[in-house]
Amino acid sequence: MYVTHLVASKYGSTEAECEDAVAVLPDRPHDYMVQEPLTVGVCDGATESALAKDWARLLSRSAAERAMRLPDMLAGSTAYEEFAATAVAQWDPWLVQYTQTRHAEGRPLKWYEHTKLEEGAYATLLTVRIDPDSDSSPDTTEPTWRWRAAALGDSCLFHLHGSRLVQAFPVTSVEEFGTTPDLFGSRNHDAALLARRTRFTEGTCRPGDRLLLMTDALAAWLLSVPDQGDAVGQLLDFAAPDDLGDFKNWLNGLRERRQLRNDDVALVRIDFEGR
Repeated sequence: MYVTHLVASKYGSTEAECEDAVAVLPDRPHDYMVQEPLTVGVCDGATESALAKDWARLLSRSAAERAMRLPDMLAGSTAYEEFAATAVAQWDPWLVQYTQTRHAEGRPLKWYEHTKLEEGAYATLLTVRIDPDSDSSPDTTEPTWRWRAAALGDSCLFHLHGSRLVQAFPVTSVEEFGTTPDLFGSRNHDAALLARRTRFTEGTCRPGDRLLLMTDALAAWLLSVPDQGDAVGQLLDFAAPDDLGDFKNWLNGLRERRQLRNDDVALVRIDFEGR
């Protein structure tokens, strides 16, 4: 497997203001062939909540780390509830440290910030784990990889064979996108509810397949275009971190033509190669 991830802020915002986040484990260069299990967390922070970008970063990292340690987390079992409880439990200690840092910098929280922080931060979450198939031996002519995914909200996974779309998850048509997706709240201690709202799926990849993981604005564009093959081809032009500048210019072109909503964008590309 080869992995590239690109994160771009909405037009008019700085990189520091971006509320989309990606965590990939193991953290390897894009041209390094990953031959062990791989996990990814993709989050889209909800702008209307305070510290959404910080929660998105914490949550995506927590999901990738937990999925690496416990594969059953993505099987729809109680392991996902345990992850949800663990992730939420990290928020208050993080918030204490954040508050102390603000105070030390001479920027103590304002009264209205305290009120907003009580409501918590929110983000969508897509978690993916990929494992080399244990049934594939060195003598097997075509290796395979098994992937599992869990999605809360509308960050999406697309399974491609070449440039042909095989599966879309959890959203399958542009009409399914709305203004109020399910969100993972930093103060939601009802882990069972979070697990019930999360959707799970799995699949198998072969050499020549790709997985594209992306947040909602880009996913909605891909599902709305009349020529999906051409759209996939455009996305596959971006295969390295050095392509980020061109990626941003391409996104801005789509925005200017009103084909893409002006929102932060995260894209993870996973390519599967033969031996």
